[in-house]
Amino acid sequence: MNNIYTSYQELIKPAFAPPAYLFGPVWTVLYILIAISFGYVAYKYFKGKISFEILLPFILNLIFNFSFTYIQFGLKNLPLASIDILLTLTTLIWAISVIYKKYKWVTLVNIPYLLWVSFATILQLTITYLNL
Repeated sequence: MNNIYTSYQELIKPAFAPPAYLFGPVWTVLYILIAISFGYVAYKYFKGKISFEILLPFILNLIFNFSFTYIQFGLKNLPLASIDILLTLTTLIWAISVIYKKYKWVTLVNIPYLLWVSFATILQLTITYLNL
């Protein structure tokens, strides 16, 4: 975790970039919301209440979300991290749009996640541009 903080500090960032210490608390809250809502979607799939086509964007979103830190701070590949966060945002929009008609609360619970990932996408694209 200290390596992530150091790597983040070394990047050229825009004026709107939040301080590194803010990411931990924000992601803690978001991961709780993600675990509850995405877990519910998985539960409904395994109970036969929704199709795999509805579950798929949730699975892909988790894969892209969890890959970001490794790509950004392990590989230190800013362009690939930018692609990954765009895929995270895209799959999140896809996920909340396909679940909306069945379970509106899942969409509503994920609004903070959507807002944060939207902001993080702009931040990542800006950081990538500034550091190339």
